[in-house]
Amino acid sequence: MKKWLVALTVMFCALSIYAVYHNHAWYGDTIVKVTATQVVETMELEQDKQYVQQLTAVDQAGKSYTLYNTYSDSRAFDQNYTRGDELFIADDHILGVKRDKYIVIAAWLFIAMLVVVGRKQGVYSLMSFGVNVVILVAAITVYVRYEHVSLLLVSAIAVVLFAVISIVMVNGRSQKATAALIATLLGTGIAFSVAALAMFVTKQEGLHYEEMQFLTRPYHTVFLAGLLIGSLGAVMDVAITMTSALFSMQHTATLDEIKQSGREIGKDIMGTITNILFFAYVSGSIPMLLLYFKNGLPFGYTLSMNLSLEIARALAGGIGVVSTIPISLYISLWLMQRKQVQ
Repeated sequence: MKKWLVALTVMFCALSIYAVYHNHAWYGDTIVKVTATQVVETMELEQDKQYVQQLTAVDQAGKSYTLYNTYSDSRAFDQNYTRGDELFIADDHILGVKRDKYIVIAAWLFIAMLVVVGRKQGVYSLMSFGVNVVILVAAITVYVRYEHVSLLLVSAIAVVLFAVISIVMVNGRSQKATAALIATLLGTGIAFSVAALAMFVTKQEGLHYEEMQFLTRPYHTVFLAGLLIGSLGAVMDVAITMTSALFSMQHTATLDEIKQSGREIGKDIMGTITNILFFAYVSGSIPMLLLYFKNGLPFGYTLSMNLSLEIARALAGGIGVVSTIPISLYISLWLMQRKQVQ
């Protein structure tokens, strides 16, 4: 990477970190820094313990404030504050914590690791990530503003754009990128089709949409849109892994050897990716599972109420991942064979 680009990046990093440490004037609310804390009251609840915390804080002008904060051991809807925390306040009431500096530092750490490990491809990955975020926001905005627009249509267009930008921007226009793109779109389409067909045949029996009850849009449509976008990530990961490995061998191995190696690679990544899908979807339900079990609700009822959608997403994504392996393999072999013939 060119030295001037590294120097420019380091300069932007330093300036942005300095800015978030000295940007109090950018906010409309008063910002104070906690200088001392003390628990002044403790209350025993049925299954929890609650505390009243007295805080001493000062603002940028040196004005002192005495604030009170109530928090519990569970930290369900509250938190305790410590010395050095910066808080937003209004009329001596705490509105929240100023966290922008931590977010900026974490973002720059992510960028640095991506660039150091990936070099040029890391920069392109970062660019594709930013473009994909813009596309996602634009897709959601279009659907929210225009109710007659189909959410599934918007999601499908976004998925195609996600795949094209993520693969082509990082890998360039090459046979490897072509194979990965085709495999990604086919694998994602298979995952979505299987899920939609299963929901149609079973009339959505066993799926509980309680977590979506606040929505005013059709639950099953929102679920399918989320499944479509969610499956894309795992499917694209498998497609790129397979095609990168296969095309790296095209100059040192025969097509039969590449085919055999591709099968072995597919077997190795099949189990890990499907497990990753399961863990990623189920992890978000752990708080609700603990709440249900803590209140003595039956095991089967708890799982069906909280994991039906997550398990459905994981199964559909798993089908997409498994189908992507042979698709990536045979598309890659076909493209290699065409090149040899030419």
